[in-house]
Amino acid sequence: MRDYEIKAYDEVQAWRVKVMKKQSLIKGFSKKAQNKVNSWIPEKAHKVITEAIKNMVKATLVGSNITTKKLTKSGMSLYEMDEAFKEKHTIYRKTAVIEGAGTGAGGIFLGLADFPLLLSIKMKFLFEAAVIYGFDPKKYEERLFLLHIFLLAFSSDAKRKETLFILENWEEQKEKLLDMDWQVFQQEYRDYIDLVKMLQLVPGIGAVVGAYANYNLMDQLAETAMNVYRMRILERKVIDG
Repeated sequence: MRDYEIKAYDEVQAWRVKVMKKQSLIKGFSKKAQNKVNSWIPEKAHKVITEAIKNMVKATLVGSNITTKKLTKSGMSLYEMDEAFKEKHTIYRKTAVIEGAGTGAGGIFLGLADFPLLLSIKMKFLFEAAVIYGFDPKKYEERLFLLHIFLLAFSSDAKRKETLFILENWEEQKEKLLDMDWQVFQQEYRDYIDLVKMLQLVPGIGAVVGAYANYNLMDQLAETAMNVYRMRILERKVIDG
């Protein structure tokens, strides 16, 4: 294994330890409160929200599929992939920050528009990530894989550990996954970002909160995506010898 791959492997292991750690006490209380609120929401409302987000994500996936460039050149080293990924991350993070500041400055009406816009930016970014690391997001199983990366980045302790297990054992687990659990997907994501996005709607601070929140949310997604794809590539190299 080359020096950079050893370094990447060590970074993946450190990231994995961080992922497996319990959330802070404040986040734990916040999650419990959100679960309580969710229990008050009628099942019909949950279904409507789930269907809306499912359709939103699927539309974004189709759009990303059309606009994402073809696969990168073969034979790229992991270092080259990581560098290309970091460049894309910088571009998409800047886009997300501008979008967050703009919708945050617009108050409640534009603030509400931030949810689908940011979701679209994140999904497009994951498509680009898949391509950079040599995977074809036109394939259904790869789109399912990147949705699980998204879920891993923005979920609670229990769901995060479960999702990491699925991603670490993808070749076995993908056979059991006919589709995404869309209710879990939307609820975990909403619960993760609800508080900060509510603050984005507050006049006077919305722009700052929106920009800061989107900056950090993109960093969270990028760290997750890079390490998951690194993990997958390094594991494949070990298997292939």
